Amino acid sequence: MTLSLEVVARDGAARATVVTTSRGTYRTPLFMPVGTRGAVRTLSSADLEALGAEVVLANTYHLMLRPGAELIGAHGGIHGFAAWSGHVLTDSGGFQVFSLGPRVDDDGVTFRSTYDGSTHRLTPEGAVHVQEQLGSDIQMALDVCTALPASPIELREAVERTLGWAKRARHAHRRPDQAIFGICQGGTDPALRAESAARTAELGFDGYGIGGLSVGEPRAELLPALAAALAQLPDDRPRYLMGVGDPMALVDAVALGVDQFDCVLPTRLGRHGTVLTSAGCLSLRRAAHRDDGGPLDPTCACSVCARWSRAYLRHLLVVDEPLAGRLVTTHNLAWVLALMDRIRGAVADGTLGALRAEVAAVWEPPG
Repeated sequence: MTLSLEVVARDGAARATVVTTSRGTYRTPLFMPVGTRGAVRTLSSADLEALGAEVVLANTYHLMLRPGAELIGAHGGIHGFAAWSGHVLTDSGGFQVFSLGPRVDDDGVTFRSTYDGSTHRLTPEGAVHVQEQLGSDIQMALDVCTALPASPIELREAVERTLGWAKRARHAHRRPDQAIFGICQGGTDPALRAESAARTAELGFDGYGIGGLSVGEPRAELLPALAAALAQLPDDRPRYLMGVGDPMALVDAVALGVDQFDCVLPTRLGRHGTVLTSAGCLSLRRAAHRDDGGPLDPTCACSVCARWSRAYLRHLLVVDEPLAGRLVTTHNLAWVLALMDRIRGAVADGTLGALRAEVAAVWEPPG
């Protein structure tokens, strides 16, 4: 094992941990900003350092196509290439590949590049090799990400193929300084989720991703499926719910035992002028903010809220000044990272239930 996890506090099933890798440590519960092409949109590595981000996600699919894993490897891996000293987790590229309608067989997937239409082949072994070239601290095994709703036959096929690929990825992985996580699937079927998680755990990965959730299914289906998977995953390994970033889901998933998350939501919203605040989402384009001299969120301690007004930021947004997206993105990420700090503190203090009620009062979905 190239990774270890120490539980430092518990509140029910929720836990606060310190994860140690060959690079250093990071704390959970953790939110990972998404740096798809080797950068979080509009932000630099220095910005992420100032925000206190501990792990950033990079996208294997995009980086293997542009500029290429071999080139990145020749420049010191993703850390040297992007001048980022923190942790990097790379996804396998499976989610992006399967969104393109690829040709899938038991050996791997064949797909076309969204950049130039060229044809590419990705196998479990190939995904491992690419991520070893990228030099991330944590890589993800290639999985089959099935869109929901899906038939029981489709879900079963995805689980079996993902397990077969996980075995091959585990066998192919060679870098001793790089952890590898397996991924469990199963849609919203709790029994299939539990089976997938248990069989994946038997393979002895450094950590475990829970994929194929938060893709449009109702929360009433998501949470039982998530709980069923978590119950089968080892207590001494990180548990990563993939693609989740809305505040209510973050708190609920931590309460069930999830350790880490990633999502494009905060940065995507920020680029389009939607602001995360303690009172909910705020649309900065609204005319009501034209003369508003207050900060984006009076309760936020980020550098943007400390310096610029809603009126100024709205002006930048409506005249299409790129700085608007950069500043609102900075705030949104700072806001989510601060929420994760509060969640960690609540787990340590045994007050996660009270924090959940506070978050639910603003962010609980209707119905």
